[in-house]
Amino acid sequence: MERIYLDHAATTPVHPEVIETVAAQMADVFGNPSSIHSFGRTARHVVDTARTTAAASIGADFNEIIFTSGGTEADNLAVIGTAQAMKHQGRHIITTAVEHHAVLHTCGQLEKEGFEVTYLPVDEDGLISLSDLASALREDTILVSIMYGNNEIGAVQPIAEIGGLLKEHQAVFHTDAVQAYGMMPMNVKAEHIDLMSVSGHKINGPKGIGFLYAREGLSLTPGLFGGEQERKRRAGTENVPVIAGFGKAIEIAMASMEEKREQYTAFKKQLIRTLTEKQVEFTVNGSLEQTLPHVVNLSFPGTDVEAMLVNLDLAGIAASSGSACTAGSIEPSHVLVAMFGKESERLRNSIRFSFGLTNTEEQIDQAGEAVAKITARLTKK
Repeated sequence: MERIYLDHAATTPVHPEVIETVAAQMADVFGNPSSIHSFGRTARHVVDTARTTAAASIGADFNEIIFTSGGTEADNLAVIGTAQAMKHQGRHIITTAVEHHAVLHTCGQLEKEGFEVTYLPVDEDGLISLSDLASALREDTILVSIMYGNNEIGAVQPIAEIGGLLKEHQAVFHTDAVQAYGMMPMNVKAEHIDLMSVSGHKINGPKGIGFLYAREGLSLTPGLFGGEQERKRRAGTENVPVIAGFGKAIEIAMASMEEKREQYTAFKKQLIRTLTEKQVEFTVNGSLEQTLPHVVNLSFPGTDVEAMLVNLDLAGIAASSGSACTAGSIEPSHVLVAMFGKESERLRNSIRFSFGLTNTEEQIDQAGEAVAKITARLTKK
């Protein structure tokens, strides 16, 4: 039985060229990038090359990239670092009800420390209203954190418009771009973004690596203390082989972005077409227009999410009920709750399919046929 992986929004397989890059660095480069001798300078060059690649991918400057252990640390550094650095100017933060838990739980912690957080609602497409954001802004608002593309339903927020709205306000604009990076063209200067979080394992890179873009001149209190790495913003000896692999993954992702966008959008349409032809009853959660190309979240009336996932797995298909960070949890998706309310049946019957490296048209057809058989069996009276 062929195993079909349709859970790339959770994590992605590492690209073969990335594996080669990491292995080569582990074998040949072991110096500490902070050392001034030739071994250290060689390692520093590897880190600098990856930093240059990362900066170019979003229209940033070299010194505006901070390497982190992943998206969660990047989000924490952005949110807590800004809150601590700007608390003398206010203690009000704005975010959304559909953020990744790396932002939501961080904001929750700041609330315990005396900060006030406004959670913007979303419509049934998972999108915020710019007028709601404008109404929520206050003189003491110091941070607005709104994700670029949602990891559960794929909704893409109006980032450039948000950046323009905040341009003349003191509030720092942070976006969690972990799910959207590599899928959407981004330019932090044109979109007026102050802070952006990115993770390596979502773009066929290694786990345990990411970066935070922080606009030059921005005040940011570090979350780790020790050495003076990352221009005193993130202490700790750099993970040189993994940073090199991340750089290679970014290079590949940028070169193949348009091709992937077209292919994954076609996969999404193909899956929906197959389900329609098989007369499967389903509803798309969110919009098919303002969305990430590789993510589609479908509601199957009359089914149960756990039964669906188990049956899909038995059929060799890996899918998800939403965020990988809540896998195994019996709590309903906070994203779907925000979109449809606590009583909606969609909370109990929605599945996320997400496409990526190695997926083929044949696999999408097989997955659609398997879903048709499973839903017929589960909804049989």
